[in-house]
Amino acid sequence: MGDDLGDEWWQHGGNSDASEQEEGTEEKKQPAEEQPTRSKTAKKRKSVEDKPAKAKKKKKNPPQKECFVAQEKKEDEGEKATKKKRKRKKKTITDVLSSSEPQPGCPADLQNVTVQYFSDKRSVIELEELKLKDSSFLTCNDLTHSLSSYLKEICPKWAKIQKQHTEKASVVLLIVCSSALRTIELIKQLTTFKGDAKVLKLFAKHIKVEEQAKLLQKGVTHVGVGTPGRLHSLIKSDGLSVGPLCYLVLDWNWRDQKRRRMVDIPEVKVDLLNMLEAGILKGCRDGKIKIGLF
Repeated sequence: MGDDLGDEWWQHGGNSDASEQEEGTEEKKQPAEEQPTRSKTAKKRKSVEDKPAKAKKKKKNPPQKECFVAQEKKEDEGEKATKKKRKRKKKTITDVLSSSEPQPGCPADLQNVTVQYFSDKRSVIELEELKLKDSSFLTCNDLTHSLSSYLKEICPKWAKIQKQHTEKASVVLLIVCSSALRTIELIKQLTTFKGDAKVLKLFAKHIKVEEQAKLLQKGVTHVGVGTPGRLHSLIKSDGLSVGPLCYLVLDWNWRDQKRRRMVDIPEVKVDLLNMLEAGILKGCRDGKIKIGLF
């Protein structure tokens, strides 16, 4: 028996045991190797199970965000509404003038406007020179007169004054208003007062300064009706002389569509005061020119 098996039979037997042991270890190893796969599958299952919960949580967040967005929109709308209310509270010149009853102008009104405008441009002594005496003013319109009736009251000897005026490039009566349209309206209202006097419109619309200066040079003009800007340009360029001027009438009480008077429009106000400073105030102080507020 021992010869048939050979001398190394015991080694094969030992190897079989070892192989069995190795097989056992392999069997043991296999579960160990399967464990990570199982753990991975478990994690995947957990992740799959957890995903709906997370998705649910994500679904809950958007409504909250929408609430916040809605609140922010409401706050923005509220701020815009308050800003609009604040803007509405700001009153314009038109609102102030429309809410107040119109009052006739007086000499003090013109004096105050003149001093306020030149206060930062003139010295104290020069400001005193700009002030006029009460004798420099004519009777003011009490809002009951038409232009013709008012002129008849302040110029009762108009026919005589008209005949005595013979100097060219000058007028005896100068009426100052705020716009070209108002100039045309006032010229129409002069029909019952002017008589044979020549009236010239003096505004900047469609007419150049040089053309108006030539018209004044052609013949004798008794009455000039125009805007402050053009009148100031004519006086400054010697196209219109204020030497023979006797009466200066300011269209003071009239209001435009926005309820603004002539001195409520900034550019017209500046032109008016510059025109007054260009020799007219001096003529008033010397007693040659009288001012009326219509």
